[in-house]
Amino acid sequence: MTGVQSLFPRSSFVGFDHLLNELDHVARHANDHYPPHNILKIGETDYLIELAVAGFSREELSIEVKDRTLTIIGEHVSKGREYIHRGISTKKFKRTFRLSEHVQVHGADLKDGVLSVELKYVVPEALRPRKIEIGHYEEKANDTISTDTKQLLTETVESHTISGS
Repeated sequence: MTGVQSLFPRSSFVGFDHLLNELDHVARHANDHYPPHNILKIGETDYLIELAVAGFSREELSIEVKDRTLTIIGEHVSKGREYIHRGISTKKFKRTFRLSEHVQVHGADLKDGVLSVELKYVVPEALRPRKIEIGHYEEKANDTISTDTKQLLTETVESHTISGS
C-alpha cells in the first residue's frame, strides 16, 4: 500500500484510527498539484486558501464542507470555441483540504482568476479559558451529591475459632 502503512502498521496502534486515516489521506493526495494554490495565515486564527482558477466562472466552481473536509470542484463548461493554442488549463478538478477540528469556513470569493476561501479557527466556549473569582466557593451549588450527611463504612467480620487440643 502506501509508505504510511509500512511506517505505521495499524496492528501496532490501538485507538489511533483517526490519525492513521489522516496520514493515509495525505499520502494519497501528496501529488495533487492542480490547480496551484496558496495557504496563508493572515491572523492569529484566520487562514486563507487561494486557488488559481483562471478560465473558470463562479457557476463552474463549487465549494462544500463535509466531515471536516473542504472540497472545491471545478467543471468547465465548453463554450464551443476553437483554440489555436490552449495554454490556460480548464480541465476539471477536485481539490480537498482536511480541516482541523475547530476550523470553520467563513466565506469565499472569486476575483481576477483567484478563488479565495476564508477559514477561521474558532475555539468552542467550553474549551476557552475562563476566569475563576477568588472568594466564591461554589462546590455545594454545583454538587449533585449531598455531603451534609455522614456515612460510615462498616465491615462485618466473622470470627472463626480454631479448635485445637
